[in-house]
Amino acid sequence: MKDHGFADVLIAGAGPTGTALAIDLARRGISVRMIDRGAQAFGGSRAKGVQPRSMEVFEDLGVLQEVLRGGSLYPKMGIHLGPLTIPLRMFSQSEASDDVPYPNTWLIPQFRIDRALHEAFERLGGSVEYRKELRSFTREPDRVLCELSTPDGPQRITARYLVGADGGSSAIRRQLGLGFVGSTDEEDRILIVDAATSGLSRDRWHIWPGAKGRFIGACPLPHSEMFQWMIRLSPQETPPDALPAIAQRIQSRIRNPRVQLNSMQWQSVFRPNIRLAEGYRRGRVFIAGDAAHVHTPAGAQGLNTGIQDAYNLGWKLAQVLAGAPQELLDTYEAERQPIAAGVLGLSTRKYEGIAKLDPSSLRRGKDEHQLRLTYQGGPLARSGDVTRTLRAGDRAPDAPLRRLADDAPVRLFEVFRGGHFTAIAYGPRAAHELSRLPWPSCGAALKRVAISANGAVADVGLIDSLRSFERIYGVAGDTLMLIRPDGYIGHIATKDLLSGTAAAAAAMTPRFDRSLPAASASGVFDMGFVK
Repeated sequence: MKDHGFADVLIAGAGPTGTALAIDLARRGISVRMIDRGAQAFGGSRAKGVQPRSMEVFEDLGVLQEVLRGGSLYPKMGIHLGPLTIPLRMFSQSEASDDVPYPNTWLIPQFRIDRALHEAFERLGGSVEYRKELRSFTREPDRVLCELSTPDGPQRITARYLVGADGGSSAIRRQLGLGFVGSTDEEDRILIVDAATSGLSRDRWHIWPGAKGRFIGACPLPHSEMFQWMIRLSPQETPPDALPAIAQRIQSRIRNPRVQLNSMQWQSVFRPNIRLAEGYRRGRVFIAGDAAHVHTPAGAQGLNTGIQDAYNLGWKLAQVLAGAPQELLDTYEAERQPIAAGVLGLSTRKYEGIAKLDPSSLRRGKDEHQLRLTYQGGPLARSGDVTRTLRAGDRAPDAPLRRLADDAPVRLFEVFRGGHFTAIAYGPRAAHELSRLPWPSCGAALKRVAISANGAVADVGLIDSLRSFERIYGVAGDTLMLIRPDGYIGHIATKDLLSGTAAAAAAMTPRFDRSLPAASASGVFDMGFVK
């Protein structure tokens, strides 16, 4: 078999999870290839809700503007009961705040998310290799030999790491022998259809309830004439597959001849699986996204949880490839699997309530936004101090500040952007200790930020003129915080500022001689390394 190259990381599956991971790796200079068994990009709206935390990830990955242009806020629901239409706001809508710049769930069909992510990967020099399917792989101590099926015949790619983002029926998960614990109700099926539709107002997500929860729904897809139609089928019902039959099935329930389905772009029969993989890693092979967890459609959680998987795994793979401890890769499963288990419980409860038209199940709020998910108590957040509002493992919030150099306004998220670690020193003593914090020049850089510390040696000097950082981050005095590349707090120090922070950093960075002077993202310091 002909060898068709090498990659640091081979990703199987070019959906949102796989592509977000590919972008995060490529921007770090990692050699990454991404294959997909499809002939072209996915063209449907299967997932359509982007949560606030994912919007923050998209901002860091450079795709936020495309996602904003391709979507909209969710409309109100309109529940049709005979001649009556009952309005219901499914998603509460909030104004942006100092700590949460994107507070609302964003409605955008999956094919537009995929397009934005693929274009970002291409800007980094990558491309999706379509019509290539991973058929088998062999794990070796220092590499993975991957056998592919392609239109040009069998191929082999050698990779240091393999990531399966190949969906709920993941071949990689099966070959690893990982159990997929949970249930699938084969009698509970939903026909999903993307169809250009006329005669139906686009200012509502329409719901026509039926007996035993057999509803029909129609959600308008932004900037198009399409609706995503959802038809919950009876247990023995044969799903219609041609447009006239689908239109007839819809009319039999809604009884509104003005509504016309004019063309169909995509359709699928969805079975609400509720499953969680018993493990996320075996040696140099990982799974992520739907390959690791599948959800009911309620609550817009599946795609978003997969995006967070990728954002958690990408920087860790890059750090280990640069020389960080191998144990760092164990923290991927330790952090992400409990999150997926909790999200599965939430989406399942919501789905069960929808059949009963339980208003609490129809409404969406902060539980779904994924802003309060935390890695507290996990392997990278077991020590350190706390502030009035935050602990290690929590999401690092946004905050408005001003640059010391020119008094220009700056968001803290702008400082975080770019895939590096960030160390924030609040107060002059913390800034002095920050200047002594050792850091390797390989792997992710460290951006040193000093707040309320005039004259500090740092990459960025900031002023908390409105005391927003003090309020949001809950600081009361000199504090040193280490922010991970994925925007979570790696360590908080209010007492032992230097040694505790350095110890936390050691678990996430390549090994080097810490007795030598510290390195800086700006190149201010020199550093020696253990070869």
